[in-house]
Amino acid sequence: MRISLPPLPYAQDALAPVISARTIGLHYGKHHRTYVDNLNRLIAGSDLEDKTLEEIVRATAGNAARTEIFNNAGQVWNHNLYWRSLRPGGGGAPKGELADRIAAAFGDYKAFKLQFGKAAQSQFGSGWAWLVADGDDLKIVKTANAASPPASAQRALFAVDVWEHAYYLDYENRRAEHVDAVLDRLIDWGFATENFANRKHVAAHAAPN
Repeated sequence: MRISLPPLPYAQDALAPVISARTIGLHYGKHHRTYVDNLNRLIAGSDLEDKTLEEIVRATAGNAARTEIFNNAGQVWNHNLYWRSLRPGGGGAPKGELADRIAAAFGDYKAFKLQFGKAAQSQFGSGWAWLVADGDDLKIVKTANAASPPASAQRALFAVDVWEHAYYLDYENRRAEHVDAVLDRLIDWGFATENFANRKHVAAHAAPN
């Protein structure tokens, strides 16, 4: 099965001014596409060729002989979920059950945002910040490089990319400012709520293959 590059769920300029069309053109059009192309090249003719993206991530996680495959597969999966984690006019505090769960886990939305921002800012070098469901519990986690939730039993609700290519053209070295703007104005809480509702079906993740 050939791994495809999913279309963006919005126009390339739809997230501006928080994320510019120029950044998305580079991030999605160059970086994400390159991970997809590299992955298809690496799995061609192998036992992974007919597997889904999520199966490839799980099959190669922790396998030193397949680190290059895992790095590209993880980055494709992470980016697929990342683009769907955002929407024009999003952000702010969620509502409903997820809001109640966030309050129970972190105190309130303000405390959640502060903890999420600290996790994103403290990720040394390239990586990701996530809100995940670990069973029925919500957790904020950070991962380095291409580390990807399908390699664990956690269900990603949304992701914020803290690789420099995700923000440097718009924010230079001001990662914290970028993360705050994404939380305030772009997070798609409907998508996060859908993922939380399906948390017990980790293998059928909402991120597209």
